[in-house]
This record gives sequence, structure tokens and C-alpha cells, in this order.
Amino acid sequence: MRIALLAHLRHPIAPPFAGGLEAYTWTLANGLMARGHAVTLFASGDSDARFALDPVIPVHHERSHAGLEHRGDTGLKTHLDDGYAAACDRIAAGGFDVLHNNSLSRLPLEQRRTAAIPTVTSLHVPPYDALRWFVQASPAPGHRITAPSRAHLDAWWPDGAPPEASVLHNGIDPAAWPYQPQGDGSAVWSARITPDKGAHLAIAAARRAGLPLTLFGPIEEPDYWAAQVAPELGGAIRYGGRLGGAALAAEVGRASVFLTTPCWDEPFGLAAVEAMACGLPVAGFARGAVPEVVGEAGALAAPGDVTDLARAISAALAIPRPVPHGRVLRLFTHARWLDRCEALYAQARARG
Repeated sequence: MRIALLAHLRHPIAPPFAGGLEAYTWTLANGLMARGHAVTLFASGDSDARFALDPVIPVHHERSHAGLEHRGDTGLKTHLDDGYAAACDRIAAGGFDVLHNNSLSRLPLEQRRTAAIPTVTSLHVPPYDALRWFVQASPAPGHRITAPSRAHLDAWWPDGAPPEASVLHNGIDPAAWPYQPQGDGSAVWSARITPDKGAHLAIAAARRAGLPLTLFGPIEEPDYWAAQVAPELGGAIRYGGRLGGAALAAEVGRASVFLTTPCWDEPFGLAAVEAMACGLPVAGFARGAVPEVVGEAGALAAPGDVTDLARAISAALAIPRPVPHGRVLRLFTHARWLDRCEALYAQARARG
């Protein structure tokens, strides 16, 4: 198939990834190409040049409009709308078999656009007001909508999702996150360093549990880092930097437990699945998709409760490492995810 893949534009679609959405889109493009599909990536112009790239905007907007993502800036809004509108026009005229929409824009959801090309839209954010109505009005025979977890699908449609919407769990390549049969007794945490990821809570819980902790991830909000994370570093608490690929997998794999501390309703939680593939049980807050993702492979705590999280860390350490590894192989593999994507593309094409 000829597939147009439309990305979010805040960061480039290139490793090392700023977050899960960038990793999701890059991995999807790479996986579809490996299966013989002709993929054109519509993303910022500074994304990975190994793909057939059609720039939506010249550079990712965190570079051109730094710090304005959630501030209602009219200049940024116009910049993104203009880029997406032109890209949607090129996609409609480009002879593609299907569009996989991973953007956070309302424009690809317009029914005049989904009528022009079979579309699969994957939702990656909560149902905030600027997007909710457009998503809920967009189901159509040729438009399939996915959420990465049942919890996320229910958040978008509390009274029941339409038949065009379904759960599409994210997947990883287990070979990229090699299983390690034994850990070193430490804890590890990996995410963007922002308040909504809760690194400061992971530090506090690790201290209460008496475990060394290493944090990995990009420092996305320097004020938060300076006020609540950096002062806590030292001794058994360290920052390992921003790593990607095999280097991050090796660091995660040598630990004994993975901490996930979302302060919002995570739609999925890819970092936890990556750690589970390495054999790490998970201790985390029971918010959003975390219970659905972790299942029998971890122990969960009341959201925001550091004392309860310290208890969960001790409970998770007792879980044998084959348990989280096996859960990933059953439910969250790259191959299973791509199979499901191809099935959704076929549905959209058949009914569009």
C-alpha cells in the first residue's frame, strides 16, 4: 500500500525521541516500510531523513515557537493550521491508499477530508475541549479511530464508543529491549522530565523504599527540573541523561524495578512496556492506562501517594522477571501492533 503518515509537529520524528508519540510515529513508519509498504512521512522537515519525508513545517515547532505549546499562542496556531491544511491537500491529491493520522490537529478529522481518503486516526491525548468535538463528530465508514487503551477510549466516549472506534495497543520490538534474567537491585525511571510525569515522586518513593534510583529522559521543563528534581540528586539518586536505543535499553535492563509515576491519565505508557520486555516488574500509580498495561507484571499504588508507592516497589520486586517479559510477548509486540494497523487500513479502504 501507499501510506501517508501524518505526525505531530512539536518535536522531530527522529531518535533520540522526545516522547512516546515521536517514538510511536517513527516506529510505525519503520515497521510499515519493513513490511513492504511505501510510506511517506508528513512531519517537521528536521525529522529522520531515512524516510520519504514531506515537510508539514520546516522545523519542529518547539524550535521555531519554543515553549508555546499550551499557551494558546495565535501565531503558533496559525503556523500549524497552515501547515496541516496544505499537507492534507497534498495527501488527498497524492494517490495514497490510506492516511494514518497521528497528528493532534482537528483538520484531518473534517469529514470532507476523511471522505477524500480512507483514514485511520490514532488518539494520543485526553479529550480536551479544543479537539473533543472534532473527534466525536468524525466517525464515518472510511474513518477508523483508535485509542491505545480501553481506559483512554472510555475517556473519549464515556457513554460507549461508536463502532468505528477501537483499542489499538502500542507495541515494541522485544529484540530492541533485550531480556535480562537478573537485576542489580536498583530502580529506574524513564520519561520526559516534566511535572506531569512525576519524577520527584519517584525519587521520594525510592528513598522510602531504600533503593538506588536512576532517572533518564529529556529535561523538557527546566524550571521544574531546577526546583524539584536537581536538588534531590546525589548519593543513591542520579540522573543518567537523555539516552536512546541500545544504550537506554542496556541501562533499563540492568535495574530490578521500573517506576512509573504519572500525574495525569496516561493514554498508554510505552516506557513501562519497554522495561517489562527487559524483565523489569513495574511499580507505579494506578492512573489512566497503567493498570491495563501493567497487569500481573507489577504492583500499583494510589495516585500521588509516595508511601503507598514505596510499598508497591517492595511488592513488585517479588515478581519473577519472566512474568513482565511474558506479558509483553503476549500483548504488546511490534508485530501484533502492525498486524492490527494493516487490518484497520483494510477496513477503512473497504468502507471508504
